[in-house]
Amino acid sequence: MEGQQRRGPSSRRYMRRKRRDMMHVQVCLVLGVLGITWGVSALTDVSRLHLESFPGASLDQSQRRKLLAVANGTLEINCTEPAIHQFPTDVFSNSQRRQGAVVLHIVAAMYMFFALAIVCDDYFVVSLEKICEKLSLTEDVAGATFMATGSSAPELFASIIGVFITHGDVGVGTIVGSAVFNILCIVGVCSLFAGQVVHLTKYAVFRDSFCYTLSVLALMAFIYDGRIMWWESLVLVFMYVGYILVMKFNSSIQRFFTRGGSVKAITNGNAAFNPDDYSFHGDGNDPTKRLLPEGPANKMTSGEEGNHEQALNSPFRIPGSPLEIFKWLVSWPILFLLFLTLPDVNQPRWEKYYLVSFFGSTVWIAVFSYVMVWMVTVVGFTLGIPDVIMGITFLAAGTSVPDCMASLLVARQGQGDMAVSNSLGSNVFDILIGLGVPWSIQTLAVSMGSQVLINSRGLFYSVVLLLGSVTLAVLGIHVNGWRLDTRLGVYVLLLYVIFLTISILIEYNVFTFINLPMCLEG
Repeated sequence: MEGQQRRGPSSRRYMRRKRRDMMHVQVCLVLGVLGITWGVSALTDVSRLHLESFPGASLDQSQRRKLLAVANGTLEINCTEPAIHQFPTDVFSNSQRRQGAVVLHIVAAMYMFFALAIVCDDYFVVSLEKICEKLSLTEDVAGATFMATGSSAPELFASIIGVFITHGDVGVGTIVGSAVFNILCIVGVCSLFAGQVVHLTKYAVFRDSFCYTLSVLALMAFIYDGRIMWWESLVLVFMYVGYILVMKFNSSIQRFFTRGGSVKAITNGNAAFNPDDYSFHGDGNDPTKRLLPEGPANKMTSGEEGNHEQALNSPFRIPGSPLEIFKWLVSWPILFLLFLTLPDVNQPRWEKYYLVSFFGSTVWIAVFSYVMVWMVTVVGFTLGIPDVIMGITFLAAGTSVPDCMASLLVARQGQGDMAVSNSLGSNVFDILIGLGVPWSIQTLAVSMGSQVLINSRGLFYSVVLLLGSVTLAVLGIHVNGWRLDTRLGVYVLLLYVIFLTISILIEYNVFTFINLPMCLEG
């Protein structure tokens, strides 16, 4: 397609290398979201807010563990069964976890976030690129289909686990929370840390925000009654087919709306650029810093880059600096496991086995996602935080942070449209495919004509807040002159904190009765 090319191996290596270099930033960001969640949850005084409105509010602690009421001869359950019972029994008791063992589960969940990033970056996405090449897909269609799957695989599998294993709302919560994280937190981080004022194209923001808004409106309409019918799940999937067509004819549509103006190569976060050809000169906090071609003296040679790449994903090559050695040691179990089980299609001799790498990495993504959701569920149960809140906050942040770092990297290259398009395009995929496909499988294949139940009524209000977040974000971008800068960054990050706070308070019935409390145990 005119003006477009697929990102080359050097660009992909650059993104992986830089995201690994910022591993400590990702950890701090995810733990920060967990801290906000735990803090707000503690301030709500969960037991008082939950139980004062229910039969048995005067019962002692042992009786409150599972409230049951008999009305008109029928047994009524006055609490929600926690999803922890859908997973294997934990080696620690709840009291042991409360005394400190829960830290191990938090570390395990964080490690699964890291493992998912490695398998997606080094194997899954690479194999998808090979598939796109074999199918001769245009950049638009490839970006909206296979490459979108690569960036949103953790959210997709979290949704699958929520539908078929936990039978709860952790998957929906993850996707809703991930959508808000993408539009607010990613834009905020890019605005604050891009190192320069980044200008946006009105058409690119309008196109993606319009498609995203339609997706959110459809989700609001379908979850309003608390159940998903088979035809509703199919509507979501077919809406994504329409989104693919929009991306297919993106250049023609852009020419029409811009009245024959220039067409930028921006498609679902995949733009034609090579970050290895550029570097930044001047102070990193100077907003006047500009993107300049990198000189031969600073540019890494192809041989040096190849050696660095091998050290990055090889369990047998020890890197040079102490910090890189530490990161290599942390990732060594994952690197070794993947090295033994998956062919590295970056290597010419293994390139023909891209389908083996694709299916094998899919299995590992499923395994890592299962352990991730399991650990997060245990953490939430131990801290008294409902599953849907853990999905909206901790899980959403953990699965979205790699996208956040990728968007930041391209924003630092001055590619503001690509950074924003990456976040909004991921949201469209998460809602229409991440929810539509598991729901379709359940209602059409596993149990024909069945329904998928939405347990948390608070999710509907969270989706309403989701719609409000994109509206306020785009309005803020417009008022700010279509620029990513410090002022916009502070604004959208404040909106993100407000969203988290209100969503948590809604789930805890602070404003009005929405949900039954989670059943407690000793």
